[in-house]
Amino acid sequence: MRRDVSDALVMTKRNLLKYRRIPTLLLFSTIQPIMFVLLFVFVFGGAVQFGGATNYATFLLPGIFIQTAMFGSTQTGIGLAEDINKGLIERFRSLPMSRSAVLVGRTLSDSARNAFVVVLMTIVGYIVGFRFQGGVIEAAATLILAVLFGFAFSWISATIGLSVRDVETAQAAGFIWVFPLTFASSAFVPTETMPSWLQTFADINPVTFGVNTLRALTFGESATPDLWYTLAWIAGILLVFVPLAVRQYRKAV
Repeated sequence: MRRDVSDALVMTKRNLLKYRRIPTLLLFSTIQPIMFVLLFVFVFGGAVQFGGATNYATFLLPGIFIQTAMFGSTQTGIGLAEDINKGLIERFRSLPMSRSAVLVGRTLSDSARNAFVVVLMTIVGYIVGFRFQGGVIEAAATLILAVLFGFAFSWISATIGLSVRDVETAQAAGFIWVFPLTFASSAFVPTETMPSWLQTFADINPVTFGVNTLRALTFGESATPDLWYTLAWIAGILLVFVPLAVRQYRKAV
């Protein structure tokens, strides 16, 4: 067990060092969520009707946190597909290390990047009017839960990346499932404003549960029962996709 943890941390460090060598990777990871914050607040903020928040920025940011984590999770599959094409996965498999170390290291490093971006989004949000209306504990729980949400979805992305084994295909496949989940949710507008057929999907969408939980914590309100649904979705995704990703990793070369 100790060796598994050590191997995973080594792979995590290896992936994080890439951002120091190529800092533009981290730069471009932050530009998109910043653009979403600015566009939605200043373009749609005056038109979108919502309730329970002091301003649209405070309503919006929990959705941006989840969206950022979701979009960041797609990089897991892209990175693994790239490693396959470079022959790195084959080299890793020849080393005396845990089979899960490569996958855990990749998902942890991507989660660390997500954490950095979410914190940066919080700073940008405060500039445009966002405020945590709860306490410090609720604020910390909001950020941690957003990163944990992205961590779970990174395993879906890992399964896809190891299955398609092509960078461009992994990138395209990632956006196919991320866009419907994020935009057909309560991330940007209340689900009550949607057509009835779309609202039915949005109300059972795991992203909606995640956003509603973060929004309740942001407002300083009770997060139940959305919190339990969110944790159930996270646990269910990990239970299903961690074994699938490990299986695809064994078949990768």
